[in-house]
Amino acid sequence: MSDWGPVFVAVILFVLLTPGLLFQVPGHHRCVEFGNFRTSGASILVHSLLYFGLICVFLLAVKVHLYIG
Repeated sequence: MSDWGPVFVAVILFVLLTPGLLFQVPGHHRCVEFGNFRTSGASILVHSLLYFGLICVFLLAVKVHLYIG
């Protein structure tokens, strides 16, 4: 049996933390903008740091596991 937990966590976080899809930090006109479908270099950096931090929390501290098969 293979562990699919890290794969599902990574995909869900990647979709939710895509800059401009749900929210963008920092925004073009405000600190946080919601649903503007635009991005910038700074927001890509901030969202990638958020992704790294959350993926570490979920995979190393919480130890999410999902076995299929």
